[in-house]
Amino acid sequence: MTANEIRQAFLDFFASKGHTIVPSAPIVIKNDPTLMFTNAGMNQFKEIFLGEAPAKSPRVADTQRCLRVSGKHNDLEEVGIDTYHHTMFEMLGNWSFGDYFKKDAIAWSWELLTEVYKLPKDRLYVTYFEGDAKEGLEKDTETYELWKTYVDEAHILPGNKKDNFWEMGETGPCGPCSEIHFDSRPDSERAEVSGATLVNADHDQVIEIWNNVFMQFNRLKDTSLQQLPAKHVDTGMGFERLVRILQGKTSNYDTDVFQPMIQFIAEKSGKQYNAKSVPGDSDWNEAVAMRVLADHIRAISFAIADGQLPSNNKAGYVIRRILRRAVRYSYQYLGFKEPFFNQLVPLLAEQFKDVFTELYSQKDFVQKVILEEEIAFLRTLQNGIRRFEEITTVSLTDAEKNTITGQAAFELSDTYGFPLDLTELMAREKGWKVDIEGFNDALQEQKSRSRAATAIDTGDWTVIRDEEAVIFTGYDETDSIAHVVKYRKVTAKGKDQYQLVLDKTPFYAESGGQVGDKGELVFPDGEIIYVTDTKKENGLTVHFTDKLPTDINDALTAIVESSRRHSTESNHSATHLLHAALKQVLGSHVNQKGSLVNAEYLRFDFSHFSKVTDEELAQIEAIVNAKVRENVPLKEERNVPYQQAINSGVTALFGEKYGDFVRVITFDDTFSKELCGGTHVKATGQIGYFKIISESAVAAGVRRIEAITGIAAENYINAQTKLVTDIKELLKNPKDLSKSIESLLEENVKLKKELEKSVLEKSSGLKNELAEKVENINGINFIAQKVALPNADAIKNLAYNLKDIVPNLFLVLAADIEGKPNLTVMITEELAKEKGLNAGNIVRELAKEIQGGGGGQPFYATAGGKDITGLDRALEKARSFVA
Repeated sequence: MTANEIRQAFLDFFASKGHTIVPSAPIVIKNDPTLMFTNAGMNQFKEIFLGEAPAKSPRVADTQRCLRVSGKHNDLEEVGIDTYHHTMFEMLGNWSFGDYFKKDAIAWSWELLTEVYKLPKDRLYVTYFEGDAKEGLEKDTETYELWKTYVDEAHILPGNKKDNFWEMGETGPCGPCSEIHFDSRPDSERAEVSGATLVNADHDQVIEIWNNVFMQFNRLKDTSLQQLPAKHVDTGMGFERLVRILQGKTSNYDTDVFQPMIQFIAEKSGKQYNAKSVPGDSDWNEAVAMRVLADHIRAISFAIADGQLPSNNKAGYVIRRILRRAVRYSYQYLGFKEPFFNQLVPLLAEQFKDVFTELYSQKDFVQKVILEEEIAFLRTLQNGIRRFEEITTVSLTDAEKNTITGQAAFELSDTYGFPLDLTELMAREKGWKVDIEGFNDALQEQKSRSRAATAIDTGDWTVIRDEEAVIFTGYDETDSIAHVVKYRKVTAKGKDQYQLVLDKTPFYAESGGQVGDKGELVFPDGEIIYVTDTKKENGLTVHFTDKLPTDINDALTAIVESSRRHSTESNHSATHLLHAALKQVLGSHVNQKGSLVNAEYLRFDFSHFSKVTDEELAQIEAIVNAKVRENVPLKEERNVPYQQAINSGVTALFGEKYGDFVRVITFDDTFSKELCGGTHVKATGQIGYFKIISESAVAAGVRRIEAITGIAAENYINAQTKLVTDIKELLKNPKDLSKSIESLLEENVKLKKELEKSVLEKSSGLKNELAEKVENINGINFIAQKVALPNADAIKNLAYNLKDIVPNLFLVLAADIEGKPNLTVMITEELAKEKGLNAGNIVRELAKEIQGGGGGQPFYATAGGKDITGLDRALEKARSFVA
């Protein structure tokens, strides 16, 4: 069976058992502060398990794309090294929400594996939870007895809490689980060593393929367990591992899931892929590199297609880190010195064209983003190599001889993306070693700082009343009578906050780019609790407050801050008009890639491969304002079947998870029609006026427009008008303002040239004057002097001129540039090599005297600082490097 046939057989089997087949959720998580990425098949059903949303169907099945490279599930450094870890993987799953339980789950898993997939029964092993006395958890004898009807008892194995008790996190739904393992070793090895001894022993040929989780409990903050009101089944089968077994391979990478990409990489690199290579073989690193590229392209491509661009923080940083690991392997072991990684995108998109269509429809955009990231990182890699050379050419004491300090190794990792193994490899080539312990200390110190900065202590929910569903009234009103359903205390950065859930709320919770509402909770006794923010968490609308009401059981009036809401609505509706205008002017390829809508302004990110010209911006702005003047009424449709909405030509956003029923927002059926859960103006005339204030690049193939509406736009235009008036007055009210400014600029250029000429003449005179002050110390021509030059360029020019006429020069120049201390160190290349002197390291030492820092090349470097009185001390200190 091909991979596609194997996947389809799973879905068809569970459809025949009454399961609804649902699509994969995006790989990027939204509205769940505890997760960045979907790391398990159950994530999209979390709110059902938590009892915070009803199940739309009691039985579902799917294939979910998952990513495990951060937090508890971090397999990144194993990927490519072994045969079965991946960054992105597919999780085949079947689910029961309060419907069937252990009996059917076990029967169907056995039926699928042995009757549909025809796996040999004697190679399968199953586990059950052996119990845990400390937790007061009994042995799962029910699961054991059920398995006995299908499996030889020698193949039913007890498992401890680590392996056979599944938990969502520190708190939340949990329960015993039953794993299914497959022994793919040759018969000769199986005859010598029983597979039962190798289950959960990290053997690469005796692997877990399926886990059946039986959710029975809820783990509370105090670690105690309470029974869930309904029992659920949550299963997950690793698709890539299943394909490997069914195709008779010993490595996931040898299947048709990965081989097309690996063979493409091999062909382009001119190297052969050796699947049997082991550590120590000459082609081991090449094989690992090919596996890394074939794996990593999947995680990166799907994350970008789902809306997560590489960046320097949070989820974006994780994606950038995976991408850079791939590029580093291709550069280091496959010889790709130019961007290559992005060329895998079209191949991958074609492979998943009929499975996950999101990637295929955006393949050009995704490839462009990866290409630009490659270009940038290859540049960083070159800079890192230069920094490595600087570190290893510095003159060292005997104790430090030929050792890269832990701090320097960490700098290479943190700043230049060098993993520790790359630093070690390059160090070995030079006969150096790396202080691993020091590196780990520096890494741990950074992690501790990061944890301290983001530490949040979240308590358990205290339930006041049971409610089937929380009602949102904010589309129709800005105040509602409500009660608190539950609350909890949250401590972040030493400050206590409270989170309240109401049975009815007009407060819009942050989502879809629109910020959360602020406002008040007013109680009958006159007490007012201020709502500082509103967010979504697993389907709940959570109100943030700084204190709890005195009587939390009392009825309250929830009142949204209406002026802020109205301004936000204007900006949100203007965003829809902007999106439609962009498509009209730039083309249908334009798709939303992110947005922010608040009361002050709107920010809209969209796919487009070039700068939007001033003429295009003016045209876009004119189209939006024409729609504002038309006063187009809002057409809002709620609970529209999803497919019906899509068929009507509505714009849906990549990376969003839509339900079976959606809300459609239309401003003119022929102009703007989008799926949207946000709040909007009743007619476009309420927007008042729309003004674009900036257009810029965000990432490769992504542009950003910032704009304002209403009173903010009016204030902006008034401010611009006043600015023009003030400039006119400064220039004595010329008839032609543009021409007057142009003349002023031309005069300024002319004066600058004259000034530069004067400075060069002065610099030339100083050259001869300083050349006469040379001191010969130990064969080194040493000059350390203060100079009165107005800028760094003039000082640099003087240094290079002196270098031309003074051999074996060690030059240090100190200057006061507009009240700021400046140091320059110049060492001739010959001297740098002979004496082991390095201008970059020396200038960093001298800069300590002026409370500053700097750096540069081994023969030329500069530094700036704060303490101008330290210049004389720095010049005196420079002498010590020569003496």
